[in-house]
Amino acid sequence: MDEPIWGFYSYLSGDYRVKKEMYNDISIEVYYQHGYNVDQMIYATKRSLEYFEGHFTPYQYRQFRIIEFPRYQGTFAQSFPNTIPYSEAIGFTADLRDKKNIDYVFYVTAHELAHQWWAHQLLGGDVQGQTMLVETFAQYFALMVMEEEYGEDTMKRFLEFELDRYLTDRGGELIEELPVYLVENQPYIHYRKGSVAMYALKDYIGEDKVNAALNKMLEDYAFKGPPYPTTLDFLADLRQSAGAEHEALITDLLQKIVLFDLKVDEVAVTEQDDGRFEVTMDVSLAKFEADGEGQETEVDVSGLFDIALLGERDEETDLHEVISIEKYQIDEKSDTITIVSDVKPHAVGIDPFNKLIDRNPDDNIKSVGS
Repeated sequence: MDEPIWGFYSYLSGDYRVKKEMYNDISIEVYYQHGYNVDQMIYATKRSLEYFEGHFTPYQYRQFRIIEFPRYQGTFAQSFPNTIPYSEAIGFTADLRDKKNIDYVFYVTAHELAHQWWAHQLLGGDVQGQTMLVETFAQYFALMVMEEEYGEDTMKRFLEFELDRYLTDRGGELIEELPVYLVENQPYIHYRKGSVAMYALKDYIGEDKVNAALNKMLEDYAFKGPPYPTTLDFLADLRQSAGAEHEALITDLLQKIVLFDLKVDEVAVTEQDDGRFEVTMDVSLAKFEADGEGQETEVDVSGLFDIALLGERDEETDLHEVISIEKYQIDEKSDTITIVSDVKPHAVGIDPFNKLIDRNPDDNIKSVGS
């Protein structure tokens, strides 16, 4: 090892084939018996290293090893220092041919590599919120690499999945739902809600400002002993990076339990004399704050919301072409928005990419003429 490590390591053995490629001076090594997605794992590792090292602290080892294990031992991957036990069931035998599905081999590889920073460079104090510093930040790292690789519009599929899992699983909470910054090893919060919250932060505040706050954490605490950081340290760095104008947004996403109910009620499109199209849509909005037991209180909905004009749905990916998307300030529970477009839309949407925690995201998009 080139840097000190935690007392946390794995033993694996098998009759392996090995494929190795270099990324700069890092040896990427995959030990496998099923070779279907080995090249994709290596490619995802290279793309992730490119993003992580390009925006954050350097990778700390001379090798990165992915090692297959049988599906009867589980369907997970886990990140140890420079070594990733990776189930055949979620990687080595995955069928990625349907483009409507998430490339979860790329995602899992990026997420586990991200843990070489979040857990193996920096580990938080043993207090509430520790798993945000490990799992939520690894999710964010993976999301940024996925967005670079597949494009912003493709993120809708992943965020939709994460939002659905969060909304479903919070209904089964037996003790208390906590805000993200106080999460106590609750996967539906630190994985699912954390993904949506961090992506929304990136979208509203800017990727450079979120990354600056994360980098400050690494620079201050990586490879160091006590005192260990907490989510309060991250919130302070994030607020300093983001500026006072984003104070309420940070509080809503990370320090409260906030839910929305956003809907497109009606849409009309009129062709103008100059050949352009006037699009008028009626939207309704509601915002709620919940306590840990799920009791909700309606609050002021005022804020910025994505309003989009969407083109035809791609048959291969099942995603709409994005004609335009822009944030509009909306201060009331209902509003009428008018946009003039050079292209006739097939659908319109409010928060169409599920960046906010919406209790019913299915009515955020409405087809023209429906």
